[in-house]
Amino acid sequence: MSGIDRHTGKLIGNYESALQSIEVIFTTRIGERIMRRHFGAGLAELLGRAMTVPLFAAWQMLLAVGIDLWEPRFRVRGVYVSANPTDVRLGNAGVRIEVDWRPRALVGDYSVDSVRSFSIRFGASLQIQ
Repeated sequence: MSGIDRHTGKLIGNYESALQSIEVIFTTRIGERIMRRHFGAGLAELLGRAMTVPLFAAWQMLLAVGIDLWEPRFRVRGVYVSANPTDVRLGNAGVRIEVDWRPRALVGDYSVDSVRSFSIRFGASLQIQ
């Protein structure tokens, strides 16, 4: 299975398509889509608030829940912070997400192919690697 890169229009593989889906989930505000108002992760709604430990925990939970709800090819195993406190205060937070990769989940086969992890950097723009 493959998809189309939303920025370049080029053909991409299944894993890259799933990562692109995560980008869309994280950057979509709840209520933004007309026919699917409940779509999104709720992360944008937390922007601009003072960073506290409970808020950061909620942010990590929303990352995991957004993936589990909207991207069936991934099942989250863990969300790990990869930034020091100074970076977080400056708005350059980063996380590493460990997931079960289920490449055939879109056709109903939820068997786990492998365990993978990817990093997300939040700063001037969202970067998923």
